[in-house]
Amino acid sequence: MTAAPAVPGVVTAEQMRATGAAIVGMQEESGALPWFPGGQTDPWDHIESAMALSVTGFHAEAEAAYEWSRRKQRSDGSWPIRTVCGKVEDAGTDSNFCAYIAVGVWHHYLITGDEAFLQRMWPVVWSAIDCVLRFQRDDGAFRWGGDHRTGAMFGEALITGNASIFQALDCAIRIAGEMDQADDAWIAAHTKLGDAIRADTARDAEWEIFTPPSEHSMDWYYPILGGAVRGEEGQKLIARRWSEFVVPGKGVRCVDHRPWVTGAETCELALALDSLGDTADAIELIASIQHLRDPDGSYWTGLVFADGKRWPVEKSCWTSAAVVLAADAVSRTSVANGIFRDVRQRLAVAP
Repeated sequence: MTAAPAVPGVVTAEQMRATGAAIVGMQEESGALPWFPGGQTDPWDHIESAMALSVTGFHAEAEAAYEWSRRKQRSDGSWPIRTVCGKVEDAGTDSNFCAYIAVGVWHHYLITGDEAFLQRMWPVVWSAIDCVLRFQRDDGAFRWGGDHRTGAMFGEALITGNASIFQALDCAIRIAGEMDQADDAWIAAHTKLGDAIRADTARDAEWEIFTPPSEHSMDWYYPILGGAVRGEEGQKLIARRWSEFVVPGKGVRCVDHRPWVTGAETCELALALDSLGDTADAIELIASIQHLRDPDGSYWTGLVFADGKRWPVEKSCWTSAAVVLAADAVSRTSVANGIFRDVRQRLAVAP
C-alpha cells in the first residue's frame, strides 16, 4: 500500500488516508469526482481529486476517475466545462480545464509506474493538448475558452489558467518523451507561454499580455505554482500581495477584501512557497487551515473568520485534494511529490 503523507505536528498519515477515503466517498459510480455529492464535476477539479487518490493509495479509484475522463472526452479533445450527475450543464470548452489531464496522468504514472496506464491515456493527453494549442495567441498567451458548438474562441487570456497550462504542457512533454513521440510544437508553445507570463509578472501594474490580476488570490500566486516564475522574481511576486491575502493563523483569503479564508487557496499557496524553497512557511500555512478539517477526514471549503461561520456550507472534494497534495509536497512522501516543484521553466527544441 502506498504510504500516505504526514506532516509532523500538523497531520498524520492516518488522517491523510482518511481524507483520501472521504474523497472516495464522494466519487460517483461513473468514476466522476464532483465538487461534492450531487454537485458539478469539472475536468480540472476532477483531476486534482484523482491526484489526491493516487497519493493516498486509492489507485483503483484514481484510475476509475481517469477512465471517466477517457470516456467523456469529446472528439475534438475537449471536455464540457460542467457536468452534474452525468448531465452536461455547460458544454463550453475551457482551455485550462482540458490541459490539466496531462498533469494528472503524469502524476499517476510517477506514483504507480504503470506503463499500461500511460499507454492507455496517451491518446487522451495527445488529443487534449492538440485541442488546447488551438487556443494559443501569437503573443504566447492562451485564450481562456470557447463555444464548443461554433468553434468560436473568447479572446481574453487569464493569468491563473495560463499558469496552469504552463505546468500541463511540461507534463505533456514528459509523457510524449516516454512515448518516444516528442513534439517540438509543444515545446515551442511552452516556451512562448513562459516568456509571456514572466514578462507580464515582471511589469507588475503594467500588464500588457494577460488580463490584469483580479481580486482573487489565485491570480497572485499561480504564476509560481504553475512553474513559470521561480527564484528571486518569485519571491518578489509573493511579497507583492502577501499582506492582502494571508491572515496569520487562519489561512489565505480567496478574495482580497473579504474576511473569508479557503482551504484550497491556502494549500495552493503552500505548494507555491514550497516550490520557492520556503517549505517552513508552507507548513505553517497547511497548519493554519486545519480548522476546516471535519472528523470524517474531509475539509470544509472555507470560513468567514469575521463571524466564525463556514461558507459555503460544503465539504468539497477539491479542497480535501489540495490539502493532500500540499502535505505530500512538503513531506516529500510520494515519488510524485515534486509535481509542482519540478516544473521546467524552459525546454530546448531539437535541432
